[in-house]
Amino acid sequence: MPLAALRRAAKESVSGLPREFWWLWTSTLVNRLGAFVATFMALYLTLDRGYSATYAGLVAALHGLGGVISSLGAGVMTDRLGRRPTLLIAQASTALSVALLGFMKDPLAIAAVAFLVGMASNASRPAVQAMMADIVRPEDRVRAFSLNYWAINLGFAISSTGAGFIAEFSYLAGFLIEAAMTMVCAVVVFAKLPESRPVRTALEKEAEPDVGLGTVLRDGRFMGVVGLSFLIALIFMQGSVGLPVAMGEAGFTPADYGLAIAVNGVLIVALQIPVTRFIEHRDPQRLLVVSALLAGYGFGLTAFAGSIGVFALTVCVWTLAEIVNAPTQTGLVVRLSPLHGRGRYQGMYTLSWAVAALVAPLMSGFVIDRFGAEWLWGTCAVIGTVAALGYWSLMRGLPEEETVGAVPASTVPAPTVPAPDAVADSIPGVTR
Repeated sequence: MPLAALRRAAKESVSGLPREFWWLWTSTLVNRLGAFVATFMALYLTLDRGYSATYAGLVAALHGLGGVISSLGAGVMTDRLGRRPTLLIAQASTALSVALLGFMKDPLAIAAVAFLVGMASNASRPAVQAMMADIVRPEDRVRAFSLNYWAINLGFAISSTGAGFIAEFSYLAGFLIEAAMTMVCAVVVFAKLPESRPVRTALEKEAEPDVGLGTVLRDGRFMGVVGLSFLIALIFMQGSVGLPVAMGEAGFTPADYGLAIAVNGVLIVALQIPVTRFIEHRDPQRLLVVSALLAGYGFGLTAFAGSIGVFALTVCVWTLAEIVNAPTQTGLVVRLSPLHGRGRYQGMYTLSWAVAALVAPLMSGFVIDRFGAEWLWGTCAVIGTVAALGYWSLMRGLPEEETVGAVPASTVPAPTVPAPDAVADSIPGVTR
């Protein structure tokens, strides 16, 4: 009986989604399966090339800066050129720049190409999220975003494991494998995914003003969500920037940190789908408030950790917050995005995570060096509380989803490939 119930639950979790979604999901999974460079870049620069940790940090910062710059530009491209062309340009550019990075020897050349890789790899995120919102019915979006997030983490868990073995054989092989798999993603998009950008009629163009970046910036509720997304990202990124430093200062080894943080990936792969089934039709305001508190106080509990087991327990707490927050917040972003401005809105949302990726290492380093790790974890608890209050305030009186930029049910096509100019009826960026 339990086995039958499990099969039924699995079937319900993946049923009802259009074929185009699964091709987009496949592209995401393949992309993350080949994500080797981000995993071993620091080791490549310090061990293989012999550069200092400071230089490795500079290269990482330039990579992140490239993502910040491309977020808004890619959002505009997504609305103007379309989702499919933006994805093709971004993925082909990523493949070429990653392959080129593997052959760079000069430190200035490495830094410059790393910046280009950051720009290219981040440019696909607004297009993926906008396309996913286009092709999935509003009532299925939380489930779709959750499945996409699950694919990201499953792929990353496998690639991070394989990266170590590949690095022992050849760092260059890792660059070339990632480039090849990213190009496979571009082939999948080219062959299987039609354009999903809604086509505006002449009447709609007259009735609705064009959406520009200024429109996004003047949207107070949405920009509030972007600010809260930045706070949440600051918290979650401490798992990869603050936690290893704090554990190292406390006398734990890199292997100890690896064991503790592995809990994050295992839980996401194991629980993302069943938890999403539980939260799918629940109040998003309550879910976001609870997830913000769990994230903040989950990291806050790290101040009391003195063993691997307790560290792993705190990881369990904030991982549960991540599982709940990721699809719910992404669904909220789509809910607040005008139908014909999804690219720009997704670009602004992606920007919040890209900026957090730059700020989080600086924040953790400053607080730990100046005040100690306990203050960092206390700061996370405060930020989580502020974010929870923000979600509670911003979502009061939020209109129903069908009235806020949702695709009407009549425009959601059956799971067949529509004509390129039809309205086709997801990272995260980020990446995680």
